[in-house]
Amino acid sequence: MPVEIERKFLLADDSWRSVAGEGIRMSQGYLSKQHGRTVRVRVAGDQAWLTIKGASEGISRAEFEYAIPVEEALLLLGLCEPSVIDKTRYVIPFGGHVWEVDVFYGENEGLVVAEIELADENECFEMPSWVGLEVSDDRRYANSVLSVTPFRDW
Repeated sequence: MPVEIERKFLLADDSWRSVAGEGIRMSQGYLSKQHGRTVRVRVAGDQAWLTIKGASEGISRAEFEYAIPVEEALLLLGLCEPSVIDKTRYVIPFGGHVWEVDVFYGENEGLVVAEIELADENECFEMPSWVGLEVSDDRRYANSVLSVTPFRDW
């Protein structure tokens, strides 16, 4: 079964921008946010995906992702409630891993987080100097939660 193992962090400063390439704007919404599972649709540039995620167990959870036509994804975004996440993602290789920095807009303006996906929950990794406080266990930072309780309302 495909498993996502992800850790999430706030940023210590903006120095990541000097090593980041061009970001890609993303829109993502949730068709289902039941306890223990989510169904997400995401559009990033000229690509789109439907993603089903299972319940989190620590920093791991089942994840199934399928490419879908952008036209269909845009229609599906219209079915998402209550709001669609708007962000730009920057991909930054560092220390043999890939870091993803998300800069949020709209109701989540001002929020910037970094994520790293790992092969194992206990995998060691090097932390860039621009990575700050870990928020992996704080559900407020989950995109599915941000679509209901945006950063501006905290």
